[in-house]
Amino acid sequence: MWIRFAIALLPIVWLIISLGVMRMPAARACVIGLILTMVLAVFSFKVPVLDTASGALEGIIMGIWPIMFVIVMALFAYNVTTESGGMEIIQNMLATISTDKRIIVLIIAWGFGGFLESIAGLGTAVAIAAGILIAFGLDPIRASVISLIANTTATAFGAIGLPVLTLAEVTGLHQEKLSFIVTLQLSILVILVPFILVILTEGSIKAIKGVGFITLMSGLGMAIPQVIAAKFVGAELPAIVGSLCSIAITVLLTRWHDDEEEPDVLRPNAKEMLKACSPFILVFIFVIFASSLVPAVNDVLNKVTTNLVVYTGKNPNTLSISWLSSPGTLIFVATLIGGAIQGVSLKKMMQILGQSIKSVWKTTITVCAIVGLAKVMVYAGMTNALAVALVGLLGPVYPLFAPLIGALGTFLTGSATSANVLFGNLQYTAATDLGVSKYWVVASNMTGATAGMLSPQNIAVATGSINREGDEGEILKETVKWGGLYLVVCCVFLYIVGLVAGMI
Repeated sequence: MWIRFAIALLPIVWLIISLGVMRMPAARACVIGLILTMVLAVFSFKVPVLDTASGALEGIIMGIWPIMFVIVMALFAYNVTTESGGMEIIQNMLATISTDKRIIVLIIAWGFGGFLESIAGLGTAVAIAAGILIAFGLDPIRASVISLIANTTATAFGAIGLPVLTLAEVTGLHQEKLSFIVTLQLSILVILVPFILVILTEGSIKAIKGVGFITLMSGLGMAIPQVIAAKFVGAELPAIVGSLCSIAITVLLTRWHDDEEEPDVLRPNAKEMLKACSPFILVFIFVIFASSLVPAVNDVLNKVTTNLVVYTGKNPNTLSISWLSSPGTLIFVATLIGGAIQGVSLKKMMQILGQSIKSVWKTTITVCAIVGLAKVMVYAGMTNALAVALVGLLGPVYPLFAPLIGALGTFLTGSATSANVLFGNLQYTAATDLGVSKYWVVASNMTGATAGMLSPQNIAVATGSINREGDEGEILKETVKWGGLYLVVCCVFLYIVGLVAGMI
């Protein structure tokens, strides 16, 4: 057992060394990791060459559809809104609310950052939020740390729910139920993080004084709508609904509580705001109508589906490509209509789409390689070998450490989606071997994977956005401290609740 475990662990060890120690570009490291995994599958786990190659191909296809398709379309929507000036209007609106830096952090880093993560991902929330906070007078390093820590819980449902949708896809679990459990697991963290952000803003726990209630409601305003959206719709809307509700509640309470002078920023009117937000309003509407809440539309859209069997070995998965109901398709149509409302020509939008595709070519290679690697590990039995050994070593306390495995995935890849692809099946197999709730343990991978403030790649995004390359170490000192607390709370909370609820 332990020999198989050691061999199966080699691809993970390679990723740790290449990404964490050698700082090799992710695309190169993951391609080498895929090749290494295929060699081990053929020579150590005795998988036929054709089966190994077809398993990798299945992963590459999954990497393109739906993962990269959704990422590109989410980025397309963001870039069109930026081109039209709509994003600047949204920022200006948020900037008119208060001059209290603690409130600004809650609105910009927590609420608006969560919204950006929900519709775009790929570091946009960290980069934009940090830039706005610096404009409001925060120290660049502190602004980056705040933005990184704020960009945690929303990543579970970033890019219109992609990480959870992918986790459900690779494990075969029902996405609505999985989404609901993820929101329940995240609830304590969603309430805790705003308090951490307020403390970081002024560098003292005393910073909570005077804004404690607003801070609490900012967290609850995100947590409760997320749970409801996940329960009744699924993975696409929790982060969008949660972030918008959090912003609205924080703004209303600030208006009621705050009698300070108005900030010196021109407030956009309602028509300008509706125009600026039109792509995202349409995404919201389309996702609702395409969901199971509207069976008539949902059934028609799901009929346009292509089923593929790629793997040539035993027990292959069937890949279902839903052309019309995919979040990527819905975002694309919403962006075309919203862009037209904002006055962007079709020709310009196609140029922006082309630029969006070009800008993520390295990410495409990384994602396809990591999904291919994960698929080969599953089909070869390598994932099972890892799970059996870990369950044998940790026994019934394995679920306590399950979130740390998800966090390791994000640390290595910089992506919660990739972390789910890499370790989702490991968690599923471990839960099966232990005889505990698969949904609870698999969801724990997603919850742990939200600790993106610990990823060197995400920290690099933050330093690059504020032109402070070389200061990664200084930022890492702060994020490790708070990231450690985040993961301890995550692991202990999930383990205790899982025990009490009979999940583990």
